[in-house]
Amino acid sequence: MSGIRQFQKYGKNIVIFPAIAVFAGLVAYQNREGNDRSWGIYKADAESTSYSPLDQIDISNVGQLRPAWTHTYSDMKEGSRPGSSECNPIIVDGVMYTTSAKHRAYAIDAETGEQIWSFDPFDGAEGGGVSRGVTYWEEGEDKRILFTGGDNLFALDARTGKPVASFGQNGRVSMNVGLRDDPATISVIPTSPGIVYKNLLIMGAEVSELYGAQPGYIRAYNCKTGKLEWTFHTIPLPGEPGYETWPPDAYKYAGGVNDWAGMSLDLRRGIVFLALGSPSYDFYGADRKGNNLYGNSVVALDAATGKHIWHYQIVHHDLWDYDLPAPPNLVTVRRDGREIDAVAQVTKHGFVFVFNRETGEPLFPIEERKVPASNIPGEHASPTQPFPLKPKPFARQWMTEADLTRYSEAGHDSIVKKFRSMRYEGLFTPPDLKGTLMLPGTRGGAEWGGAAYDPASTVLFVKSNDSPEIQSMKKVDLEQEARDQTVFDQGKTLYMTYCVACHGKDKNGDEPNYPSLIGLRNRMTREAALDKIKKGGGKMPAFASAVKGKEKSIIAFLFDRPQNSAKITRQETGQTQKGADKYLNLTAYGHFRDPQGNPALRPPWGTLNAINLSTGEYEWQVTVGNDEKRQQGGPETGQEGSAGPIVTAGGLVFISGTQDRKLRAFDKKTGRLVWQATLPGVANATACTYMSGGKQYVALSVGGTKENPSGSVMAFSLP
Repeated sequence: MSGIRQFQKYGKNIVIFPAIAVFAGLVAYQNREGNDRSWGIYKADAESTSYSPLDQIDISNVGQLRPAWTHTYSDMKEGSRPGSSECNPIIVDGVMYTTSAKHRAYAIDAETGEQIWSFDPFDGAEGGGVSRGVTYWEEGEDKRILFTGGDNLFALDARTGKPVASFGQNGRVSMNVGLRDDPATISVIPTSPGIVYKNLLIMGAEVSELYGAQPGYIRAYNCKTGKLEWTFHTIPLPGEPGYETWPPDAYKYAGGVNDWAGMSLDLRRGIVFLALGSPSYDFYGADRKGNNLYGNSVVALDAATGKHIWHYQIVHHDLWDYDLPAPPNLVTVRRDGREIDAVAQVTKHGFVFVFNRETGEPLFPIEERKVPASNIPGEHASPTQPFPLKPKPFARQWMTEADLTRYSEAGHDSIVKKFRSMRYEGLFTPPDLKGTLMLPGTRGGAEWGGAAYDPASTVLFVKSNDSPEIQSMKKVDLEQEARDQTVFDQGKTLYMTYCVACHGKDKNGDEPNYPSLIGLRNRMTREAALDKIKKGGGKMPAFASAVKGKEKSIIAFLFDRPQNSAKITRQETGQTQKGADKYLNLTAYGHFRDPQGNPALRPPWGTLNAINLSTGEYEWQVTVGNDEKRQQGGPETGQEGSAGPIVTAGGLVFISGTQDRKLRAFDKKTGRLVWQATLPGVANATACTYMSGGKQYVALSVGGTKENPSGSVMAFSLP
């Protein structure tokens, strides 16, 4: 059916010829002109507030919310593992622009849920990967959707979904170009949308978290032409400020320090604010001695030029993967009868840092406190770390034996034994060869959904995850281990080094976060599996550098081909400082659990917190989510979740993201639960709210199920 586009409407496939499709899209788009744009940017606005001024839905009537429409995607093959969509849709003039779990872009009528157009950035190939949204830009009648698919940046006509031919090469620009290494040998995949300043699209990117990762440079592209206009080196080059906080040649091999979570923008001042991640490798830094600017820093740049204005490093020489996980919230606080424009940054380790927006001066005192030293050979942990005195941490940062669960006597005894065997001196205990307990873990504290800010009350709403994990460090020499191994055995060694923490020794995984790999060859082609390994997706980081030169080995093991007995040849394991040792965290990103899989830490495991940024005091804290299997009839347990809250002028805070598949609404003044709905799947995405046709809607992306792996986007409204 070449040259014909298929649209889906209420479960039925309608075939429309191209000219008719374009005409239908134009009519639908033009009929929406002049409508609401209150959620026209990722997380609501350039300030990343996740706040809506709409108040048609309020405390008095929220209990009447009902499903208004559902747009079901069908872009995943039957039998696929259910997709997890992290997209926060935007709405411009009555049209919703969103992406599916399969990373396809869609334009949907915001009143009816009818599809206007769709675009496949992979042109029929497997594709996929995390996508948290798209960006809208316009100049006169030129209206575009800017978004990424894989390592390409696309510009689409917002009315038709067709690539804009004058942008880059036929509508796309490779984001591999302009970094440190050969574009043909790397893959840089943005997960969060960029932000527009005038005619510039400012972009961060997701890079590998292993040895040999690319540096996470910040880049600005011309929205009209796709031309790269400026670059900010997050790992400074010689002569640039911050270069002295690294070894002299680190800029040649060090990676990470990327903005994967998004950014915020002060349009009036022309300042873009970055939330940067940790340097690579995440858990061992002997080849990057020093504080490693601008790792784990809030950075303010001139949006027009990319020039540095100020920065504050929140974690020195990170060894815990404590990336800044969400865009900074641009807020206005009240002090001594005056208003101060500020930046609030939530963190994985449970703090909120608040700075003057223009100068970077902290608005609450911050102490540099002594923290434990590293015992691993070659490692030099920072002797101090910053601790804000206000607000108090919103996530738990300390646990004792009394906090361990007792689902069974045997299970309790097991986790007590494990707890006593590890090194644990509280927050910032460095990774250790005997094992280290880490709380909060790599999943937060706060996660990529970030916080929502209510300008009327100056209250910040942030979700916490309370989940400890174990760091198990091991010195590795994969080349030595690989000698005299078969290709299959080398693949097993790779798997047991990099993959076992999440997918298990038996490949059974840990659903829903980490899929089973048993029978993988029946679900994916070798090419698709290798692409996923290299590029990552969801909670899985990219492993391109780890498997470079060993592609046949990892595929032989994952696809159960032990008959492959060819001997391997010596390969490199990822670029680091010449002669540097390598240590790996073999249990990274996992959970601390008893042998039956129960959480080792007593609940609550997730809370929603309301913090007054003018005073630094808490207004309230409530649990969010409930694991009924582990707490039948008792208080809600709270659950982990990466999605963030949104807050409205109607007095409501909406949040999803928990495994119990609920969308909830809380009274923003008291934290009282006032409404909830059970969704068809887990909505691991931040909601949005908008007005269309005189009616306010609350909408969100919903993940797939066994019956419908593609997932959907749902909208709720009043009757």
